[in-house]
Parts: sequence; structure tokens; C-alpha cells
Amino acid sequence: MDCPTEEKEIREALAPVSGINGLSFALSARTLTISGGEATQVEAMAAIKKAGFEINPLIEAHEDHGIEGGFLRPALGLGFAIAAEAIDYFAPDTPIAKGFGMALAGCAIWLAGFSVYKKGFTALFRGRLNMNALMTVAVTGAFLIGQWPEAAMVMTLYAIAELIEARSVDRARNAIKSLMALAPEDAEVKQTDGSWMRVPSGDVALDVIVRVRPGERLPLDGVVTGGSSAVNQAPVTGESLPVDKQAGDTVFAGTINESGTLEFRVTALASNTTLARIIHAVEEAQATQAPTQRFVDKFASVYTPAVFVLALAVAIGAPLIAGWTWLQALYKALVLLVIACPCALVISTPVTVVSGLAAAARRGMLIKGGVYLEEARKLKAIALDKTGTITEGKPKLVVSEALNGHGQADVERLAAALAAASDHPVSKAIAQGLPASTLHAADFRALAGRGTQANVDGAAYVLGNHRLIEERNQCSSELEAKLEEHEKAGRTVTLLANDAGVMGLFAVADTIKASSREAVAALGKLGITSIMLTGDNQATASAIAHQAGIEEARGNLLPEDKLAAVKAMQAKYGPTAMTGDGINDAPALAQADIGIAMGAAGTDTAMEAADLVVMNDDLRRIPEAVQLSRHTHAILWQNISVALGIKAVFFFWAIFGSATMWMAVFADMGASLIVVVNGLRLLQAKHG
Repeated sequence: MDCPTEEKEIREALAPVSGINGLSFALSARTLTISGGEATQVEAMAAIKKAGFEINPLIEAHEDHGIEGGFLRPALGLGFAIAAEAIDYFAPDTPIAKGFGMALAGCAIWLAGFSVYKKGFTALFRGRLNMNALMTVAVTGAFLIGQWPEAAMVMTLYAIAELIEARSVDRARNAIKSLMALAPEDAEVKQTDGSWMRVPSGDVALDVIVRVRPGERLPLDGVVTGGSSAVNQAPVTGESLPVDKQAGDTVFAGTINESGTLEFRVTALASNTTLARIIHAVEEAQATQAPTQRFVDKFASVYTPAVFVLALAVAIGAPLIAGWTWLQALYKALVLLVIACPCALVISTPVTVVSGLAAAARRGMLIKGGVYLEEARKLKAIALDKTGTITEGKPKLVVSEALNGHGQADVERLAAALAAASDHPVSKAIAQGLPASTLHAADFRALAGRGTQANVDGAAYVLGNHRLIEERNQCSSELEAKLEEHEKAGRTVTLLANDAGVMGLFAVADTIKASSREAVAALGKLGITSIMLTGDNQATASAIAHQAGIEEARGNLLPEDKLAAVKAMQAKYGPTAMTGDGINDAPALAQADIGIAMGAAGTDTAMEAADLVVMNDDLRRIPEAVQLSRHTHAILWQNISVALGIKAVFFFWAIFGSATMWMAVFADMGASLIVVVNGLRLLQAKHG
């Protein structure tokens, strides 16, 4: 099963079979999963065999089954075909020589074309005109009208070219298979007695401890429990630089431990690691047809019968209208049948799409289908969530200032003591941003919506927001001015105070990612308008947007407001993407033409919700995805143009010139190889 045409044939063959609950085709792996009972499976396999296909149960399947060994029969057939050509050209025209030559040609056709004839006759009996049916009619017709050397050569060249094409197509398929090989087959697992033992990765249970030495790949997902190291996460997230890992950090299967020994607790079975989910998602994406592929399949379904009718018209009408001999007209009709094979046209789109999906996966982008790979090129606007997309999503202390004559060190020690006792994100950011305090906060109490209160060395202190200080009547015009300045800069201000007054000011901000400004600029160069949508206040939204180079920001938005904003952007600009975390932004993600999840490595929800998943937090992957989409679309139409252009030239040459059948085979298979190689260029292309 190599192309959508054959997939369609199998679907039609299985249509009468009762009890089938579902069919899942994976052309990239040449596999079909049939959901149904055991009796249904047996009946289904019989129907597939009857349609002319060979079945290899998955447990018995081997890499490249039938390709390496499959060259022997066509190679032998080619030898017989060359011998038949030599006899026809050099031997005397006697019945014995002619009979021997025909026997050699027959052997060549049988050796090289057995599977073609098997599928071809099955298709003809079912009233379908696929490439095997056309070749069956053309070769048989040529043999019967005395062109037996050419019939033999055509069949052997066709069979060899099909195998070469299959090998070329496998390069695109192997780009996905290579992802599967990233995770090691075994893992070094800690035993109950403290020893270590290597066991198959598929047998490793959750929560066990696994050890990975320097230079080894991680076999499973987990959380580091011991050791520290730099881990190359490029196979999963596309990050170009290794990431430092220590206790508490998440690690992924397929990544490379570069420096120190790591021990980690397994958090996902081998079948459910982030890498496994990526592979599964890419395979599902390959099973969905891109818009261009749907167009090509519809075109091919009309094109092939039309050419068959044209061939009949030439065979019957040309002698009556143009004065050709019946033998001449029949031969030209047979040449047209060979040209009518839609192989190059049909294979051009899936190979290109698979290559594009694989190229994206290598760069840390998971595109959920060919439709999104193609449609991304049309984007005119993008709605960008703030937290975790443009910013780091982790508040950091950016300003620490003592007020009203208090010492900086004393203020920071007191604030650190109160902040360390709280689990509020802002308090945590202050505690992490200040030196650890030796002071102890007693009688700690959280003040809902305002801050915290505690006693330090017998004195009462508060660490709270603007509202709390106003309630304590400790605000001043000078302090109000400072607060307004920080709020305009998009910072959240917390104040330390005692009964006498305000002692210090601490400003926390969600800092912008280093890559955000570059990404927004790249989107602008591609003609895409960026607008930030956030639930934060307008002042914060405007400040962050200004830092990122975004001209328009909308703050104070609830999920339904973001949905309305995306609708408005679609009406104003056209195709619009939305970025978010895949949960809170679900309505807007669903409304957008393309929903994009950021930083989704290890997150099931984001993978499910989005159409395009950026596995790390790098916003620059989005303009890269748009560039990849445009490149893919260009190659798709280059391939279609090449396939149809070569067909058109040979149509004209076949009818009005002297094109032969073997020339037509070379043209058809040559076009197939050209479009395959052109599609594979996406695997080497650099985007961004």
C-alpha cells in the first residue's frame, strides 16, 4: 500500500465486510489497523487479498518488507527483456527465433509484472481503472499486436521504477521512523536492594528510579531525583542548546544526557512518553489529507478514465478520421494508456506533506495535520497570549527599594522572612529574589486579597499591596507617584510596612522572553499582524506589548472576551491564529483558524487542544512554521506542475509524434522520482 489510490481500493474492498468498527490507515508505515472481532479480521484479510494486495501481520513485518528482496525478480526480468530485444533486432526473422524471443519476453513480463497483473486484473474485474489496470491492458495489448520486446521492456522498467520510487518514498517515511528510534530499548532500573539492572523500557513501571550515564539517551519521561547534568532536548523540543537539569526538573525520553549521571523517577510508561505522543500525533497527521492532496485525488479520479476514453477514441477514430492504420492507432492508444498512469501526480502530495511534518517535528513543532501545514501560509494575524507565550510566565523581583530612611539590608531581611512564609506567587518571587533571611516570622496570617501579616522579633509587620496600605492610612502622594510609575511599567508592587509607616517597596514583573521581540519582528516581516490578548490589566498589557514590539494590546479579557477578539480579528484581517495554554484559552483556540499551544512538552491537554504545538517556549517557532508552510505549498505546486507538464508533452508526442511505450514509462516514472526527490528537500531545508 503505497499511495492514496491503493488506500481507496482497500477501503472499497472492505466496504462489504460486516463487523468493522473502524479503519486506521498509516501510509507512512504501510500499515492498516482494523477494529473488529476475530471473525471480522479474517474476513477483512481475505477481502484485501482478493483485491490483489499482500498482507503481512504487524508482528511479522520487517523494515522495508518486499523492497530489498523485491529487486531480484525485476532484475531477472530485465535480463530476459534485453535478450528478447536483442533477438528481435539481430536474429533472423524465422518462426523459431520469433517464438524464442516471445518466450523470453513472456518470462520477463511474468517475472517483473506478476504483482502488477494480479492487481490489474482484480481492478478490471471490479470496473476500476488504476495504474496497475492501465499497465496490464497496455502491456498485454502490445504483446498481442507483435510488440513483444517492447511489452517486456515496458513491464520490467515499470517494476524497477516502482521499486526505486518506493525506496525514495521510504526516505520520507523513515524521517518519522527515526523518531521512534530515539528512545533506547532498555533502561537501567534501581532494584529494591539498591542494585541496578537493565530491563526493556516497555517493562518499566511508573515511579521506579532509572539511571542514565553521560552520553546516553533517556529511555523514559521522568523527574530528576539525583545528580545534575546538561541535557540535549533538541530531539523533543528543538532547542539548540543543552538545558541544565537538577533535582525536581522534568526530563523526556529520547533526549541526550551530556555531562553528569542522572537519576530520575519515571512519570510515563514507554507507550505514553512525550516522544511517543509526538510520534502518534505525527502519524495521525499523515493520515489526514491536506487540501492539495484532496484536490489531486479528485483530479486523478477524473483524469485516468478521461485518458482511457481518449485512448479508445484514438484506437477507433484515428483510422477512420486521420487515415492511420489500425495497428498504428492501436499502438498509440497503448502509449496513451501508459501515460495515463497518475502515479507521479498522486504520490507528489503525500510525500511532500510527510516531509513537511517530519521537518517540523525535528524543529520542535508538532503540526496536527496536512491541512494546518498548508493553511499556516495564509495567516494574516495572530493573537498572542501574554503569560508563558510572550513572557516567561514566572514572576521575578525586579525592584527592591527601602523607603523613609530605613536601611536596605534591614528592609530586605524583614520582607524575606514574611515572603518565605507565604505560598502566593508574588511572595515566592520576592523570597527567591532576596537573600535568605535569618529572621523568623511568627503568628503568620494571610490577608485575603491584600497580603500577609506576621510578627518578627515581637514587632508586627505587613507585606501587602496598594489596597492594604490604603486601608492602613499609610499612603502619601509621593508613594502614590511611585506606585503609578511601576504599574505603568507592568509591575506588581508589594509594600513592607510596620505600625509607623511604609518601610520598603518591592516590584515583581513577569519578564519578557529574550526571543519574543525577534519572533514578533519575524511575524511582521511575513505580513502577519500581532495583537496581544491577556487577562492582566491594561497598563501591564501595554507595557509588555511595547517591550515585545507589539503595537496593539488588549487587557482585562475573560475567556469569552478573547473569543470575541479572535472573531473580530478574523473579520478584520482574515485567517487568524491564536496562541494559548490549551486550557483557559480553549474557546479562542477553537475559534481561530489555527490554534497554537506554547511550551507543551509533557502536557497532554495542550497536545489535544491545539492544531500546532510548539514543544518548547520559543515563540520564534511560529514564524518558522509559516515559512515552512509557504515552502511546502510551493513544492506541492511545483510537483503538480512537473507531473502534469510531462504528461502534457507526452500526450502531444504520443498522438502527433513518435513516442514509444518505454519512453512513456521513463517519462511517468521519471516524473514520479522528480516529485519525490523535490518533496524530500523539505527534510533538509532550514526555516528561520
